[in-house]
Amino acid sequence: MPDFSLEGKVALVNGGSRGIGEAVARAFAARGATVAVASRKRENVDAVAAAITAAGGRAFGVACHAGKADQVDALFARIQSECGRLDILVNNAATNPYFGPFIMATEEAFDKTFEVNCKGYFLMAQRAARMMVEQQGGAIINIASIEGLSPSPMMGVYSMTKAAVIMLTKVIARELGGSNVRCNCICPGLTETRFAQVLINTPEIHDHYIQRTPMGRHAQPEEIVGAAVFLASDAAGYVNGAVITCDGGAST
Repeated sequence: MPDFSLEGKVALVNGGSRGIGEAVARAFAARGATVAVASRKRENVDAVAAAITAAGGRAFGVACHAGKADQVDALFARIQSECGRLDILVNNAATNPYFGPFIMATEEAFDKTFEVNCKGYFLMAQRAARMMVEQQGGAIINIASIEGLSPSPMMGVYSMTKAAVIMLTKVIARELGGSNVRCNCICPGLTETRFAQVLINTPEIHDHYIQRTPMGRHAQPEEIVGAAVFLASDAAGYVNGAVITCDGGAST
């Protein structure tokens, strides 16, 4: 039978303080993993780690801006010191400071979006991959979006970053598969998180999405978790370079 257990594994969830990242961190801990919860604000990651610990799991929080190389290096130094290994990385941190026409996007908004959504994923994956190659095994899961497959109006810069995340996934899968390091990507559809609140609370946007979604609704963060648990586990031992949509059929 497929083994979905994460017992004995060490996982890092970047962007794990709320939404999809928090749901994934909680699920990984419930299945036996020790989870490092990373995000920019210490009080937020500490709160999630404390909740996991109170529920009987193992977790600790680390404040880290994924787009800053020195902070990423400090994060991985702590993981090495406390855990001695890293088996799973989930790249989930994201930002979208600009919502509007491509032609009006500022350079500042472009730089900030790419710093977090692309550079941050690159730095995290690169550092994780170095540890995983040395230990001859690991799983990297990048959370992209169906926006990376087909852009929506007013989401142009964000969509570009998510398309880049999909390609980053394929690059890692191609280069590191021989070292038993798997890299896969999850593309959620519209999911009820604080990050997506403006989309959900804007009727014309929300209704447009729902009308083109066969399941007729948006997702909850917990509905993305199953794909992440599968990709992190030994049950997905031959899954590499996959792009899995969790969107209620919106991209079909």
